[in-house]
Amino acid sequence: MSDIDDALERADHEAFTREPPKSTQKRVEFLLHQLKTTRAVADLLSVSQRSVERYLKAQRKTPPKAIADRIETEVRRRWQPRVRQRRRRQAATSTGLTVETRARFGYTAPIGTTDDPRQRRLTVHLPPEYADRLFQAQQQGANEQRLREIIAEGLQEMYFKDGGRRAQGLDVEITDIDYLDISYAP
Repeated sequence: MSDIDDALERADHEAFTREPPKSTQKRVEFLLHQLKTTRAVADLLSVSQRSVERYLKAQRKTPPKAIADRIETEVRRRWQPRVRQRRRRQAATSTGLTVETRARFGYTAPIGTTDDPRQRRLTVHLPPEYADRLFQAQQQGANEQRLREIIAEGLQEMYFKDGGRRAQGLDVEITDIDYLDISYAP
């Protein structure tokens, strides 16, 4: 996963109305309910079918850390899909997203201004059209570079150009992300 995919996944998790199951047994039961067979769960987790059966019967309660992490990741990925869809639809149509980042931004600017890349820490609200474009691109399997371009364009318009009030002719690109967090605007 990319930085932006991870940030969108975290934003989805913040939208949950209930916490996912905590015990290994309940998590594996949830995955079984989603995937229908112990073989499918075993393939998803890269474990044996017998291991899945042991987790279901609580004969084995503490899997190795790598397997426990995979179980948690897969449960969170599938948890409350309608809540996720509702929050994404709301962000794409009315509320937008808030992007908090510390990143290095490169500039292409008119002659007489600086174009040296600078690291900045920004917290910017992006309007719904950028949220919609970001979700559409992610859903279509866009790579990290394309997702960065969409966020950079949103930051360029909303922060650097201040909605068209300044810095005409400025092009901004994100060259290096130190951290990035995305949340659904209230």
